[in-house]
Amino acid sequence: MSRLQKVIRERQQEGRKTFVAYITAGDPNLAETMTLAQALATSGVDIIELGVPFSDPLADGPTNQRAAERALASGTSLQKILDEVAVFRKGNDQTPLVIFSYLNPIYRMGFENFANKARAAGADGVLIVDFPPEEADAYRRMMQAAGLDTVFLASPTSDEKRLQHVDEQSSGFVYYVSRTGVTGMQSQLSQSLDQEMSLVKRLVKKPVMVGFGISNPEQAVAAARLGDGIIIGSAIVKLIEEGADASTRLKGVRAFASSIRAALDQNFRS
Repeated sequence: MSRLQKVIRERQQEGRKTFVAYITAGDPNLAETMTLAQALATSGVDIIELGVPFSDPLADGPTNQRAAERALASGTSLQKILDEVAVFRKGNDQTPLVIFSYLNPIYRMGFENFANKARAAGADGVLIVDFPPEEADAYRRMMQAAGLDTVFLASPTSDEKRLQHVDEQSSGFVYYVSRTGVTGMQSQLSQSLDQEMSLVKRLVKKPVMVGFGISNPEQAVAAARLGDGIIIGSAIVKLIEEGADASTRLKGVRAFASSIRAALDQNFRS
């Protein structure tokens, strides 16, 4: 069982919900990203997604787009991110790390080359946001041969056949996009999420994490009731963007993550 699968299984056995947090690697710089990642891990986050900045992030809203721009301006690349993952692992060998990327950076490095480098650095899984599961057989085999879990996206527009493909190709978890559109904080969750998740839970056997738009503890609890856990990205990225200095950013991220963990554990614990 992989480190990623182990953490999710432990939360399920405890009757708790898995908390996945996304940050853009290199925003505002890679050294601070790793400090923030360690802070998330000690503030109740179970799995960390490290976003690879890309120049054309079609699935992202303004907050994550600006983060990608800042990260690219600071000189961030996929290779440098993997180098920092190895540094992270020297201080933390427990928290799973998922590389979250668009296809282009990984395709340029080469699937097999990337897989070997990512695993050697200490990454645990990969999510390529614009890679359809129907075309991913060879990719999935290469990732899993290197010991990396694969994560694919499902959404409100996914029909039964697509949901089955997503389930088959995912070995870590399924990321359920809780609404159509791009990433970003929302004032409320989709009103149809409950109905959508009924279909997902019937067809998808892998653990399901619900993301896109979760912005506060109340929304986190509501979304967690429908799946195995929740994913929060833009709300954390926004705190990083608005922090006046590294100390303020660190304090804000810690407080926010702790508030989400506390809300989840107050409502879901055996």
